[in-house]
Amino acid sequence: MRFPQSKLGLAAIACMALLSPATASADLTFASVFTDNAVLQRDMPVPIWGTADPHSEITIEFGEHQKFTTADENGKWLVNLDALPASSDGRFLRATYTDKSDTVGIGNVVVGEVWICSGQSNMQMGVPQIPAVKELMTHPHELRCFLVKQTVSFTEQDSCSGAWVEKHPDSAVAAAFAYFLEQSSGVPVGIIQTSWGSSSIEGWMPRDMTEELPHFRDIMQKFDADTEKRDRINAILEGREEWNRRADIFLRTQPNVIYNAMMHPLIPYACRGIVWYQGESNTGSLDSMQVYAETLKRWIQRYRRQWNRDDLHFQIVMLPGFGKTVNGSVNKDPERPDARSWAWMRESQLSVLQLPHTSVANTIDLGMLKNIHPTDKLPIGKRLALLAAHDTLRQDIVARGPVMKSVERNDDHLVVQFDHSDGLTTKDGNPPQAFWIADDSAQWVKADATIRGETVVLRSSELKRPRYVRYAFAGKPTVNLVNQAGLPAYPFRTDEFQP
Repeated sequence: MRFPQSKLGLAAIACMALLSPATASADLTFASVFTDNAVLQRDMPVPIWGTADPHSEITIEFGEHQKFTTADENGKWLVNLDALPASSDGRFLRATYTDKSDTVGIGNVVVGEVWICSGQSNMQMGVPQIPAVKELMTHPHELRCFLVKQTVSFTEQDSCSGAWVEKHPDSAVAAAFAYFLEQSSGVPVGIIQTSWGSSSIEGWMPRDMTEELPHFRDIMQKFDADTEKRDRINAILEGREEWNRRADIFLRTQPNVIYNAMMHPLIPYACRGIVWYQGESNTGSLDSMQVYAETLKRWIQRYRRQWNRDDLHFQIVMLPGFGKTVNGSVNKDPERPDARSWAWMRESQLSVLQLPHTSVANTIDLGMLKNIHPTDKLPIGKRLALLAAHDTLRQDIVARGPVMKSVERNDDHLVVQFDHSDGLTTKDGNPPQAFWIADDSAQWVKADATIRGETVVLRSSELKRPRYVRYAFAGKPTVNLVNQAGLPAYPFRTDEFQP
């Protein structure tokens, strides 16, 4: 039976069942991430998988595309559809036993750009909490979202709870990102939102990463040995303890178990990449912020192996301005570069740029001094969409602010050269702020900064021979340096001093 390329949902499935000699059974299924209204990724092979009777032969059909496969001895099957062009026409995706004895299908499936948006509370923060994003969502758009239910598991799960819906994501950052990406790409955008407040990156790690990261091995050894903690997790999941706010916080702060329940079931769903807005829970100490650099890179590489995609793109949201310092910080001034602040976490996040197919959305001009949940989420979504359009869709646009390229040392001054610096200026017309310089004594002083063409010249009457620069390397710096696109300069430091 052939179905027209129009919106087909549950009604179409019901109609199909009436026309077939046998209706769908539990033996032949799609994986849980395939539901009505799904978005498939364009321009790359698309894995489709599910379960069936062991060793049974299955035909997969989507529009004019047809593939054949055989379920393994455990009843699992997987095929890869050939790369698909983008399409807003809802079509039917179905799986059929080759002997025609059984058929299952999902309707209103479109093809476009798919991204997974994950992280902790600032990714989870909802559209209703951000008026600017809420208003944006009243404009016409072609967005769809799959919201993964928040839960945990001791073992890797093959399925999760959720469904594709024809609406914007619940997350304000994900919704703004999807909206502007849809505007620039002109194709449907699907977001799989899997996030949970307070979660650490270790919560989103597969257990076998203990073999790569000693600190994660130590964490998991303690977790495995804590029978009281494991018993409480079981009690909450089984309903023997009420799943209230305290229980919720307890669950989402555990290692590994979030990955098992909320990320593993999505693998290997075809997507362009993953937006990762997380890190706040890993800022407890200077050591944890510095360890995060290697952890994040290993985590990205591990996910790429899971998806079997070396080009799976990762967009990291830099932690925005916040005045917090950690224990041991002698200086607590949110503007100073020698405090033990979130500047060190941002440096770790920026280290992912050493890997290909990565980008970091600069938020150094955003955030709130005393609120870890700032409300300026709209510009984050815009910047993520710019980066995605430039880096993954190859659009010729300005997507980054100035990035330090080199520093030239002269007798009494330094000259900073930048990439992405066309039209280098300040957004308020004042001299550039947040530049600090030092000599070998590591005593930092504010620099007098002057824009000269597409460079910034730094000097201070307090230093005869400056050697090092820290720019916006503080908890909540005041910054104004931008390029002609109005995008802020990225923070950096050229020294190797420790605070």
